[in-house]
Parts: sequence; C-alpha cells; structure tokens
Amino acid sequence: MHFIALGLMLSVIFLSSYINQQQPETWTKDQLLEPSDLAKTMNNPKEKQPFIICVGPGAVIAGSVNIGPAKDKANQDKLKAFLSKLHKDASIVIYCGCCPFDHCPNVRPAFAIINEMKFTRAKLLNLSHNIKTDWIDKGFPQEK
Repeated sequence: MHFIALGLMLSVIFLSSYINQQQPETWTKDQLLEPSDLAKTMNNPKEKQPFIICVGPGAVIAGSVNIGPAKDKANQDKLKAFLSKLHKDASIVIYCGCCPFDHCPNVRPAFAIINEMKFTRAKLLNLSHNIKTDWIDKGFPQEK
C-alpha cells in the first residue's frame, strides 16, 4: 500500500513539473530593459524613441503599437508584418505584462520572431510581475 501511495506521489510531482515547464527564454539578460530606463527615455524628447510593441492583451504604455497576444498565430503574423517595415537596427522594445515571464504565453513567441528576423537592437521590457505593478503603479507614461 505504501508503494502505491509513493508511486502516485512521484507521478503527481513529475506530471506537475512537466506541465509547469515553459519554453526556454528567447532573450538574453542584455536584452532585458528595466521599466525605469524606458520611462526615462520616453520622458526625454532629445532621445531617439524606440518602437514600443505590446504583444499582450492590451497596449498600456504611451505610444505603443498594439499587436495583440503573440501566443495567437494571427498576431504573430501581424507582428511579422509590422517588423518587416523596420530596419534591422531599429530600436525595438516589446512587452506583455499579463503575468510574470515564467507564466507568460506571449513574450517567448514574440521575441523568437524578433530573433528570427535578425533585429540587432531589440529589448524585452522587464516586467517581472505584471504591467500594473511594474509600470502603472510607478506612474510611468500610459495611454490616455
């Protein structure tokens, strides 16, 4: 009886760790951009502004282009179409903000597309919690 219980416990642990696995990150640490750094750039009219792209459920950051959730094939195609109009050295920042990165279904496919298209100055906004905690609550520029 104890062997059956132990086997069931191990099966549940293995299955839950398998289900919770996410794809590996498609970005490097150097490609993460802190929210305060983006806000500082946005608030300085003398700095060249990046293309800010929302790949999540709704554009919150001022001036960002709303692509929609990048987990959806149609939105991946929309992102590719938008990016195809930019130079490969364009400054690009993508964000989602629906949840922490380890649960986010949108940032990995979006950043994979950016890498596949060989953009050299792309960044992922480091919203480690969510858009509310890491952007809105800090008073950074938002859509009106």
